[in-house]
Amino acid sequence: MGFFDGYDIATSGMGAQRERINVVSSNIANAQTTHTEDGGPYRKQNVVFEEVLLESAKKVDKSGQEKIDPLAIKGVNVREITQANKEPILKYDPTHPDANENGYVAFPDINPVIEMVDLIEAMRSYEANVAAFKTQKNMDTQTLDIIKM
Repeated sequence: MGFFDGYDIATSGMGAQRERINVVSSNIANAQTTHTEDGGPYRKQNVVFEEVLLESAKKVDKSGQEKIDPLAIKGVNVREITQANKEPILKYDPTHPDANENGYVAFPDINPVIEMVDLIEAMRSYEANVAAFKTQKNMDTQTLDIIKM
């Protein structure tokens, strides 16, 4: 493990959670958006994470199968941002400009309460990565202080 690996892991976590916060915020902001550039209502987005491994993490055992060393994780990354497949919620409002011929308006299937909980969870995860970064910094500072003595 290198000197800066702890920083790399924490900052990758902060970056991934920042992206999650942005996506969840967009979901909350567009919870009532009935018309997008694509023509339909806004679709909820989800963030998919993946671990980032060191190159030396992958080893081949005697049987030829690839094994991954679980201690060789270098961080986390956003693999993709997906759109939910849920159908929109139809509400009757014939006066709405986006109402169909039967008077129904398609709203995104987004529950703001669930999105707020997801946002709080992402913020707490971001804060945990900040705390890990600070802990790594304090350990390194104390190590350098010991070496100077």
